[in-house]
This record gives sequence, structure tokens and C-alpha cells, in this order.
Amino acid sequence: MTKTANWMTVCQTSDLVDNSGVCALINEQQVALFKLSVREQVQLFAISNWDPIGKANVLYRGLLTSVGETITVASPLYKQRYSLATGQCLDADEIAVRVYPIRIEQQLVQIQIDK
Repeated sequence: MTKTANWMTVCQTSDLVDNSGVCALINEQQVALFKLSVREQVQLFAISNWDPIGKANVLYRGLLTSVGETITVASPLYKQRYSLATGQCLDADEIAVRVYPIRIEQQLVQIQIDK
């Protein structure tokens, strides 16, 4: 991993799996990275891998779903759905996971971290 300003390179785009999640360890925190490819349109998302309801680092293994226009990941443990854009749990209003800004620079996947 290389760090530029407060953007950290976590992998290459080829390390991501279409329509699935992978996990990266960043500053001792597990981050779930998701690559959605639909009709040649690619979207990237990065959220905390920690499932606050199941109390385990498992969200990267979750099932990608959608609720209306909201793209979600369903926890593999108890199936709560988390918005990949906001981190909000759709099944428990008081619960959310951290969302990280993510981008691609020269085929490198980078997330924005705290300074």
C-alpha cells in the first residue's frame, strides 16, 4: 500500500472481483471493497468490514442487493442490509457502518483515510 496525501492505494483494479467484495487491512482496520459492473458501468464502494449486529468482520462476504435505487450488501450472518453509499442499515435505523471515499488512479484503487 502506498499513501499519497490522505489517499491510500490498497490494490490494483485487477484485484477486485466484479459484483463481489474483497477485504483490505488499512491502518489496522478491515475495509470491504465492492466493484459493481452492470452494462459496462463500474461503481466502486468501500465500507467498514465490521458487521455491528453480527459482531464480526464479514461484510465483504455479503450478498449484493438493491432496495429501489439503493445498492446494498446483506450481511452473511443475520442478513441486515447496509447501503454501500451511506453505510446506513436499512433494517435498523440506529445502526450504520463507516463509508470510505474510493477512486481509481492509473489502475490503482485508492481510499481516502483520516490524516
